[in-house]
Amino acid sequence: MGQLRRNEIPAYPRNYELWYTYCAGFNHALNKAVNDILRARGRISLEEVNGVYGQFLAPSRLGDRIEEVGGKISDEINEVVGAVEKTIIATSRYCESLNGATNSLAQATERAQVVSIAKELIEATRQTEATNRVLEAQLADSRSQIADLQQSLDAIRYESLTDELTTLANRKHFDQSIERAVVNAEEANDSFSLLITDIDHFKNFNDTFGHQTGDQVLRLVGLAVKQNVKGQDIACRYGGEEFAIILPRTTLDHARTVADHIRVAVMSKELVKRSTGENLGYITISVGVSTWQAGDTVQSVIERADSALYLAKRTGRNRVCTERDLEIAERRKDTGRVA
Repeated sequence: MGQLRRNEIPAYPRNYELWYTYCAGFNHALNKAVNDILRARGRISLEEVNGVYGQFLAPSRLGDRIEEVGGKISDEINEVVGAVEKTIIATSRYCESLNGATNSLAQATERAQVVSIAKELIEATRQTEATNRVLEAQLADSRSQIADLQQSLDAIRYESLTDELTTLANRKHFDQSIERAVVNAEEANDSFSLLITDIDHFKNFNDTFGHQTGDQVLRLVGLAVKQNVKGQDIACRYGGEEFAIILPRTTLDHARTVADHIRVAVMSKELVKRSTGENLGYITISVGVSTWQAGDTVQSVIERADSALYLAKRTGRNRVCTERDLEIAERRKDTGRVA
């Protein structure tokens, strides 16, 4: 936020994303581009920010960047292989020189012959040392280049697992993370809880005020989620207006508390249409919560959280329901049938 203010850059999502990435420091190439501009002029313009974003962060360039980094890594490997091959050839020649010198010394009868053989060995040794130094320099340079490329790959990986609109993790990240969470729970009996949230009446809101305002709502909910998770919690945009949060080593009761904090945080934020200043009131969310139990699969954990979410929707919205509430509702239904 300080960079946005300092450079008088509007706090639009893509600008915030760029400065968030810059401050996080994992996109080495982006940081270098921004720092070069700041060193030259002391500030960066909106046009330059857009250029840097397009070059290093635009999702449409992700495939191109992967191909570009892959090509550079391939070039580095080819250069190292070439240097190693030259060294192998030079070492082979040096061995031949040593063998030849051994045979020559065995037949030498005069001091001049011995001196000549020694000079040849010294020259062969120098050439081999020079070749080895070239290889060492090449390896050192390649280590540095590959380290930079690794940072670029890390940045690309981060982007491929991040939702552009909310900057939360995306569905791909969620799928990978919950699979790992289930495996960890099975192997270490280390339970976790899952929250699935849905924005109440979002379709009507979107149809009434437009998709740009709908995007603003999604970002608002994403921010509320971010502000109420911590540590190893994994917050994701699950799809559309749904969000999912994986809470490692968290009981059902604690997870319900986290869910309610998110619900209250969303409800307390007044929504204003940026383009007109129109007050749009408040939005609410419903949340479903489940906790991993022995024998659970990824699908069964998600299904219980999803069912709890729709129970919250059916019973008034703007509330949190857990799998325990599902059990209570089922018992009440059974009791009603008996009666």
